Amino acid sequence: MSMVAEAPGYIQVFSDGSVKRFALEAAPPSIESPNGYKSKDVVIDPSKPVTARMFLPNTSEAACQVPVLVYFHGGGFSIGSTTWLGYHYFLGDLSVASKSIVLSVDYRLAPENKLPTAYDDCYSALDWVSREKSSEPWLERADLSRVFLSGDSAGGNIAHQVAIKAIRDKGCRVKIKGLLPIHPYFGSQKRTKLEMADGAATDLAMNDMFWRLSLPDGSDRDYYGCNFEKVEMCNEEWRRFPAVVVYVAELDFLKERGVTYAEFLKKKGVKGVSLVEAEGESHVYHVFRPESEATRLLQKQMSEFINSH
Repeated sequence: MSMVAEAPGYIQVFSDGSVKRFALEAAPPSIESPNGYKSKDVVIDPSKPVTARMFLPNTSEAACQVPVLVYFHGGGFSIGSTTWLGYHYFLGDLSVASKSIVLSVDYRLAPENKLPTAYDDCYSALDWVSREKSSEPWLERADLSRVFLSGDSAGGNIAHQVAIKAIRDKGCRVKIKGLLPIHPYFGSQKRTKLEMADGAATDLAMNDMFWRLSLPDGSDRDYYGCNFEKVEMCNEEWRRFPAVVVYVAELDFLKERGVTYAEFLKKKGVKGVSLVEAEGESHVYHVFRPESEATRLLQKQMSEFINSH
């Protein structure tokens, strides 16, 4: 048995199909937090299984309806968890800053569960929110007409795909008001200038590895889930696409993809598309440094977007 893929410290994949993931520091949920929010884990679909962590800000405005932010973690579709310390603190603090209920989804991972599994799992979280609104006490104040989708890296990719599924699903009972992808993970068979630049070989190889692990058998990087230009949507569907703010980081290898994504949406006629760049920052800095000044600025920017829609 030999190792066929590795992200050191995160995942190893072996020739017999077995996978070893390394446990990173995790945070337990708590209904008592000094940071102004409480959290708990819920089951979205026990048959798959799909779970999520909910964050509820403490507030005295008991009668006030609040927006819902559904968040999808990153990790190349192959690693990551709502329990990771960085996600827990970033999203808990974001729930306070934005005065939102946050639902952070743990979807099934590749290579055991290749795309579009993650898309389907994450879309089921929208069904869960609408179904449990009347019975889940933490959703009592949820305004299902103001639901936002966000996520970083692969999670930003997922937010895009979940939005498309919501547009096409006539039975969807929540209203997606906006998307907030952070450093979204997209690709294509054609390389970008940054991917062909000197010194990009290591980052490019890692990106390609995660796409190999996650793409359906027989697919290449022009699969619709990788190359956003390959999705088939009519003009009427694009007109119903929600407002989008794309967050990119100056030093991120994926920055070029994020900028192109925003430009693509504008060309399709999506209204309210904007791009925000974090100067001097790298990929998913908010996860690795959830209490940094740059992360606090990101939370402020996201809160302003949510509260203006």
